[in-house]
Amino acid sequence: MNEADALELIRSAIWTIIVGSGPPVAAAMFVGLIIALLQALTQIQETTLTFVPKIVVIFLVLSFGGPFIGAQIFAFTEHVYGRIEKGY
Repeated sequence: MNEADALELIRSAIWTIIVGSGPPVAAAMFVGLIIALLQALTQIQETTLTFVPKIVVIFLVLSFGGPFIGAQIFAFTEHVYGRIEKGY
């Protein structure tokens, strides 16, 4: 394995992490924005109001998006094992 192969493998791993973690992070950001807007409009500054909805949404997204995330990780794993099998 030369430097170009190692860099391509690292690039592929980083891309897999971004694609796999994207939906939960995007959902948490959207809910956080809505909650922040709600708090700014109503001047309610309850700390649990920011965390509980985000946690619930993240768990929902992970439960519904689990097969997609698993498929991404599985495809990356097959790619890595295929490279090991071919010897480069």
